Amino acid sequence: MSEPEVLCLGESMVLVAPAPGERLATAREAAIRVAGAESTVAQYLTDLGHRTAWASRVGDDPLGDQVVTAIARSGVDVGHVERDHSAPTGVYFKDPSPEGTGVHYYRAGSAASRMTPAYLDGLPLATARLVHLSGVTPALSGDCAATSTALFERARAAGTLCSFDVNYRAALWSTDSAAGPLLALARRADIVFVGRDEAQHVWGAETAEQVRELVGPEVCLVVKDADVGATYFPAGAGPAVFVPANPVEVVEPVGAGDAFAAGYLSAWLRGAEPADRLRLGHRLAAFALGAIEDHADASALRTAETAR
Repeated sequence: MSEPEVLCLGESMVLVAPAPGERLATAREAAIRVAGAESTVAQYLTDLGHRTAWASRVGDDPLGDQVVTAIARSGVDVGHVERDHSAPTGVYFKDPSPEGTGVHYYRAGSAASRMTPAYLDGLPLATARLVHLSGVTPALSGDCAATSTALFERARAAGTLCSFDVNYRAALWSTDSAAGPLLALARRADIVFVGRDEAQHVWGAETAEQVRELVGPEVCLVVKDADVGATYFPAGAGPAVFVPANPVEVVEPVGAGDAFAAGYLSAWLRGAEPADRLRLGHRLAAFALGAIEDHADASALRTAETAR
């Protein structure tokens, strides 16, 4: 496969979910799928016609086979994925209820949590146009936090742009532990995605403008406000741009943020104006909200314009 336009790095896991309408405590059957923030971005970008690669580590086990096969089936380059003979592939379980979907992670000590900066040595950081990372990765371990910082340092030194989705996960670390590292990575990136609600929760920034002030003027910032819309702030001087979200009936909220990031980045890679980037982000997020899977094949959304 030719060199990727976009390299996405982060853990992907096997997802186990009970049949619709069932709870984990009483379910007799369950479905097995694959999910991960960065690999989902890679899959949606591939759907939209981009060359992508996903970099990570998985266990040398059947679940690792499941993860790698599912992501490769989407057309994503998985040639840089490492196998670990002494650590397992991560797993998580969904527990749907009328109050919302609970998530139970079994990823401590996983193969991906053992990523170190040395793993970056074999990655095509100098030839990709963009690397993408989420805030899930630095939460996995001290080694993963160091790898996340090194990824941005090496990419920027090579002239490759860095995309960062804050993607705070309370199940992985507290706000006190997360606030500083997530802000540091956001300030190192070129493009940053963050939900207004998570920015308020982690950093105490209540408005999009306050997030902008906190992160600083050097980065291109996108603040998402759920079903209200998203606001773009350019790097340097220039006006903010707001585009409202598309009305949609939500089937499953997981994966919508990754889909939005992929839509935005796809439009950015093709040189679209900020409002059009936000529109494609909303369009892809709405598609994801209507599907059960973290990634549902969105290649039908590839228009004549995005296919160029």
